[in-house]
Amino acid sequence: MTTIPHRAVVFVGDGRKALFLRNEGDAQVPNLKVETVFERENPPAHSQGSDRPGRVSKGPHSAQRSAVEMTDWHELEEERFARQVAAAVEQLLRSEQATALIVVAPPRTLAELRAAFHDDVRRRIIAELDKDLTKHPVGDIEKHLRDAA
Repeated sequence: MTTIPHRAVVFVGDGRKALFLRNEGDAQVPNLKVETVFERENPPAHSQGSDRPGRVSKGPHSAQRSAVEMTDWHELEEERFARQVAAAVEQLLRSEQATALIVVAPPRTLAELRAAFHDDVRRRIIAELDKDLTKHPVGDIEKHLRDAA
């Protein structure tokens, strides 16, 4: 069971949506309230880029050419979003002097957030849960946190 201290911030996010929740209850009976929601439209990669992947030649006198891997615009946007919400988490924690942070995100986003979080933010993380709960109601998020080992 993950204990959520009073006034702790619970961040729930993925590459497109981020919820900032605050525990207005106590550690035994949490009562998460939505504080802020960030959401960004991020269409699939094939609808974000129109050019075909480029090609490179093996050298100045070679007729051989190889294809270059297509840029994944969708993934790049998810990484950019993770950096932006990491900055928002830092700003929130610094402005309110919150002492505890719980991070809930799918594994890939969790890794991107870990890399983007400032050291001050990392020190305040008391728990991480590698699940995508952004589409769940707040009551379900509370249940998942209570049931987490």
